[in-house]
Amino acid sequence: MSIDRMAKAVEIYDTTLRDGAQLEGISLTADDKLRIAEQLDWLGVHYIEAGWPGANPKDDEVFARMHKELDLKTSALVAFGSTRRVKGKVDSDDTLRHLLAANTGTVCIVGKCWDYHVTETLNTTLEEGVAMVGDSVEFLRADGREVMFDAEHFFDGYKRNPEFSLRVLEAAATKGASRLVLCDTNGGSLPHEVEAIVAGVYDYFGGDVGIAVHLHDDAGTGVANALAGVRGGAIQVQGTINGYGERTGNCNLTTIIPNLTLKMGVATIPVENLERLTSVAHMVAELVNIPLNPQAAFVGGSAFAHKAGLHVSAIVRRPDAYEHIPPDSVGNGTRFVVSELAGKSTLLLKAAELGLELDGPQVNDVVETLKRLEHEGYHFEVADGSLELLMRKATGWVPSWFTIETWKVETREGRARWDTANPTMPDAVEVYTEATLKVHIAGDRRITTAEGNGPVNALDAALRKALNGSFPALEQLHLTDYKVRILDSNRGTGAITRVLIDSTDGHKTWTTIGVGENIIEASWLALLDSIHYALLQAELRS
Repeated sequence: MSIDRMAKAVEIYDTTLRDGAQLEGISLTADDKLRIAEQLDWLGVHYIEAGWPGANPKDDEVFARMHKELDLKTSALVAFGSTRRVKGKVDSDDTLRHLLAANTGTVCIVGKCWDYHVTETLNTTLEEGVAMVGDSVEFLRADGREVMFDAEHFFDGYKRNPEFSLRVLEAAATKGASRLVLCDTNGGSLPHEVEAIVAGVYDYFGGDVGIAVHLHDDAGTGVANALAGVRGGAIQVQGTINGYGERTGNCNLTTIIPNLTLKMGVATIPVENLERLTSVAHMVAELVNIPLNPQAAFVGGSAFAHKAGLHVSAIVRRPDAYEHIPPDSVGNGTRFVVSELAGKSTLLLKAAELGLELDGPQVNDVVETLKRLEHEGYHFEVADGSLELLMRKATGWVPSWFTIETWKVETREGRARWDTANPTMPDAVEVYTEATLKVHIAGDRRITTAEGNGPVNALDAALRKALNGSFPALEQLHLTDYKVRILDSNRGTGAITRVLIDSTDGHKTWTTIGVGENIIEASWLALLDSIHYALLQAELRS
């Protein structure tokens, strides 16, 4: 007979600020950490692991500032550290001293639960490995702290020597640990293993101590493992926003939370906060400066995007026909992606989304234009800004803020200064790029020239110089990314080039596209669309 060990509610423990920050390419400032913590509290996670006090000056600053500057409403701060050292004394251990100095009500300490690591990494006996855990938990509890024990390498250790792994957990539980955190540190376990092992630990302790899971995604099963752990009896899941973490990452809380709440009926964050999930995922992605994966489940831009006409026609009649949950339940929304595969119903839905009214001939015109341009190399499903401009033009709208008479880009060589440190080396050669524009604005003809770091930057600088003072909205416009793709590389230097430019004005972000045999021309088309789109959005907001 199967036993139902699954709890009705599960705590969400976020470790983005420590474990997540170990992802290659992430470097968080103290300010970044405070802003992320504010987002996590707004989302409603139960615990925020803020860092390892004493490990570096930044984390010490973070803890000091969090106590003074943050007014957390729902989340408890956690300081992370390790057990006492081998053969050391708890009352003189620097790590434990720093944990207490962080002044958090909850601490989480990590200790070895795999006998192989105790004997080979710590180079000590199994008895000392157990004592290190028990002594440290007892010392911290005596100071009134809630103590969670991070059982490092627990699943690997349990598979090889379950008797020792359980002895370590017993030492932590006996001395007062409130949570036994079972860690898949190497990330190689599979869901059926996790559920069975967590269930075994749950049964061993008879439910008298809370079991938590901390999973990594090295086998691509981090989220599935977390859900399996909850099925096995875990009452806490540790993870990170967007799955950040060393190697392939930690289990992703933006996937785990809605799966537990919406799919499995397990309470996590306050249900009224669930619609904040997408916003928090995107905000944290901005703060860590890593674009959010558009295909991310629940919160990605493509999570509820529909391209094929058959799907779109069905969604018009029944929204749940091709969407596994209502997108707005997690703060996302349905998107109708327009491409050469789109039918008239897709375009009409997209027009309604933009507040446009297209009649039959206009819809037909857009469909034919889309098919022609995408045959030439355009790709409008990834260029929402250019698509909106195209659809508006079908209604008779034309951008009238300014007109371009001519544009020109020149590149020339220039000699850099002589390398005095190595006079045998020849002069270095620098390349200068200069753009010249002739622009008409309200009957005023302006000619401007600007240098730039490459042709796109020079064109952008020259156009902004020409428009200076006429359109204040452009002061907020920033180009955030520039991508080039060669479409038919077999033609060599004569290949067709597709350019995508990502832009933002502080209110929204969009992508524009240009295609041509000349990379500068393709870039100019994408840049011009971006400027037009920014002015359009400013006009619509006014």
